[in-house]
Amino acid sequence: MRAVLLHKFGPPENLRPTEVPDPKPAAGEVLVDAAAIGVQFLETQVRSGRMGGVLGGAPFPVVLGKEIAGTVSAVGSPEHAGLVGKRVLASTVATGGYAERAAVPADSVIEIPAGLGTEDALALYRYGCTAAGLIRAGRLVPGDRVLVMAAAGAVGTLLVQLLKAAGVETVVGTARGDHKLSLVKELGADVVADYSTEGWEQQVRAALGGTVDVVFDHIGGALSKAAFGLLTGGTGRYVTYGFSSGTPVDIGVPDLMGRGLTLTGFTAGQIWNRPALARELVTEVLDLAVAGRVKAVIGQRFPLAEAAAAHAAVEARTTVGKTLLIP
Repeated sequence: MRAVLLHKFGPPENLRPTEVPDPKPAAGEVLVDAAAIGVQFLETQVRSGRMGGVLGGAPFPVVLGKEIAGTVSAVGSPEHAGLVGKRVLASTVATGGYAERAAVPADSVIEIPAGLGTEDALALYRYGCTAAGLIRAGRLVPGDRVLVMAAAGAVGTLLVQLLKAAGVETVVGTARGDHKLSLVKELGADVVADYSTEGWEQQVRAALGGTVDVVFDHIGGALSKAAFGLLTGGTGRYVTYGFSSGTPVDIGVPDLMGRGLTLTGFTAGQIWNRPALARELVTEVLDLAVAGRVKAVIGQRFPLAEAAAAHAAVEARTTVGKTLLIP
């Protein structure tokens, strides 16, 4: 089968398509013939070596990739025989996803509901689960005004929609450039702002006539500190789930105490380490999609052999929504 191997840490060009033997499912695993493979921002950081520790010392060459969608073609244990032929979403154990086939834990498999396309389901899968988990972490109450940073991204596009589906009256979405802002508005954001323009936070204040109650952010650095400044004193909640800029947001205890704010750290691992919760949240998002209340945003598709180009696009911040590899 064809797979994309990372031969050493470094630039996207270190990802190269290669013929490798088909994997064989062990006991407790199923083999999935991939129809689509998700690309995560984290994987670009692993590839570059910035977060190479995620590989746990796995020897090179290694096949990156965590999330896949496709059809179960074989099983490693008889009790999973009923999954053969099913369209499923599944997660690898850290690596192995950038390939035409992958052996995955059977307990990671979630069947794709009828009426939902395979690629759309994958775009909603892990990042939809993240967005749903973030909303719970934000402890929303009626009347909250919520700011979503990087709202045109893979998580942001789903977070905006899920917030509106949850009944949030005022959602503010930030992004860079008119194309991304138009998308965020189309997805339901009530107010949009270009955070690449000077004084964007003042534009948000003017549009709202005040502050926001919750900020969801994974950018970090000065942009995130500006967003933090928009929070309502006494009740504001800042939820951080990463720092794609490379620099964590600089928020200290005096910042929180002085304004009566709360800071919550969030990582998707908190959900995926609890399989029952992960399945609950994914199912919740898929059901909303089948009902037409949430839609997948697939901004770009690349052939599997062009995984290097996909990584380059994600790193250049030219992408919107989810980026997929198609075998």
